[in-house]
Amino acid sequence: MKITLLNPNTSRAMTAKIAAAAREVAGPDVEIAAVCPLDGPAAIESHLDEAFAAVAVIELIRRDQLEGGSDAYVIACFGDPGLDAARELVDVPVIGIAEAAMHVAAISGRSFGIVTTLSRTLGRAQDLLHRYGFDRTCVAAYGSGIPVLDLEDVSGPAFDALAGWCERVVREDGADVVVLGCAGMADLCDRLADRVGVPVVDGVAAAVGLASGMARMRVGTSKRDEYAPPPRETVGV
Repeated sequence: MKITLLNPNTSRAMTAKIAAAAREVAGPDVEIAAVCPLDGPAAIESHLDEAFAAVAVIELIRRDQLEGGSDAYVIACFGDPGLDAARELVDVPVIGIAEAAMHVAAISGRSFGIVTTLSRTLGRAQDLLHRYGFDRTCVAAYGSGIPVLDLEDVSGPAFDALAGWCERVVREDGADVVVLGCAGMADLCDRLADRVGVPVVDGVAAAVGLASGMARMRVGTSKRDEYAPPPRETVGV
């Protein structure tokens, strides 16, 4: 089985980190391929960045399809950019890490809180909570103030600051579970869970688990109506 992780920013260091986190939870028969675009934003931290990210997701899937395709795709960005368009392109599972993390967190506890990067991304997180039906399950969402690229090496004061936000969402807001709101936090999950004392969910690991499970179940993307192939080929994308 081959699962391709689509990192829509251009950071190769973060792509490698995401791939390593995915391989820790993938089964022995699962090949993890992680790709990122050559051009575009180095980090997805605004609506403009996300527009570029959605195009990158589409281009990366099309490139992979020309090379034989994959059994599932994971969009490794917490805004889940390009998710619906990607599902139009293939009949295999396509999973966004925010979608996966929220579902796993809702199974792990009665409530969860989100700790992400910059506060300006919280609006997108709220949009996704509404879309996925977790408005009432999520008790709080906080921006840590840590930029995405600073997550490439989190230690010392930066880790303590992130852990402090996780502790706050548990202690003050009563969350049973913490959801990490950035793919760049994937390698911090176990350390934060030990510090906070509740389950901490990384969307990359959650999405890989769901994607591999769906592929084994032979449950892909429905082509009945909305996610049917686009009626026209889009030139230049």
